[in-house]
Amino acid sequence: MFLFLGALLALFAAGILYQWVGEKRDSRGCPAPGRIIAGLHVYQTGRGEPPVILEAGIAASSLNWRLVQEPLSRETTVASYDRAGFAWSPASAAPRTLPNLVEELRRMLEASGLPGPYVVVGHSFGGLLLRHFAVAYPRMVKGMVLVDPLEPCEWYPVSEEQAWRLGKGVMLARRGATLARMGVVRLALDLLISGSTVLPKFLAKATSGRGSVVPDRIVGEIRKLPPEVWPAVRAHWCLPRSFLTMASYLERLPEYCAAPLDSSALRNIPLTVISAQRNSPKVIEAHRRTAEASSQGVHVIAEDSGHWVHLDRPDIVLDAIRAVSRT
Repeated sequence: MFLFLGALLALFAAGILYQWVGEKRDSRGCPAPGRIIAGLHVYQTGRGEPPVILEAGIAASSLNWRLVQEPLSRETTVASYDRAGFAWSPASAAPRTLPNLVEELRRMLEASGLPGPYVVVGHSFGGLLLRHFAVAYPRMVKGMVLVDPLEPCEWYPVSEEQAWRLGKGVMLARRGATLARMGVVRLALDLLISGSTVLPKFLAKATSGRGSVVPDRIVGEIRKLPPEVWPAVRAHWCLPRSFLTMASYLERLPEYCAAPLDSSALRNIPLTVISAQRNSPKVIEAHRRTAEASSQGVHVIAEDSGHWVHLDRPDIVLDAIRAVSRT
């Protein structure tokens, strides 16, 4: 028994040391490409007007916009950023409520020195957040592109099955934070990215009961990005705060979707809503209605695309941004 406990403690200590060494290595190998502005990491490229602001999905970061930001920055100023707690942005003690998220974006934009109004582009949850931003600060928004945006009807009213799924997601995210502290997440991601799958699948099944479905899907999306950003994505998802921040978002998802949303804020701005072809008819119809809220609204179906349209079909997103910017 004592030998077993000693071996367990040694394994635990080795995991913590592996995580500590990995974090030190990542801080040197994956430095922030941008700068911290009003507490948020902002990656700004290009020159010209109007500035384009890229808002990521619910647990994504500025890195997810590289296939859009790099070509677009040859034409105008582009800024992607990390919401607090993700990627290079430090966590915030303020609750992750919609008003707080909107205010953090406003403060960052005002402190950035970028002249408004802006063309704002949001993916998934980022699209819902930008709609609330447009309600609060209409003069700061010149135009908007919503990339397969989250629609309130998707999670409100929340069904029993959805509530169970969210509860499971929150539990797994918190468990992920614990495993990250112990170096388990780092080991699994290191092996997955290097091409090994046996141990990561075993770890995923042992910790979540779902085998390798989730990590395989995440890594599949990562591999659509330029290879040079893979180490940074892996480094960020080895941090406990990434999982804890994701848990706080998942807990509040029905709250986000229940918040009153004034569509009149879209009435007089250029707006393009892009739906993934593989989306449900219910969501595509909701996207069409969102586009119709603007007198200059356009609804586009992204063929051969899943939810991450900006990774599957960046050409469609780029065309939409250019069209809105010219209007």
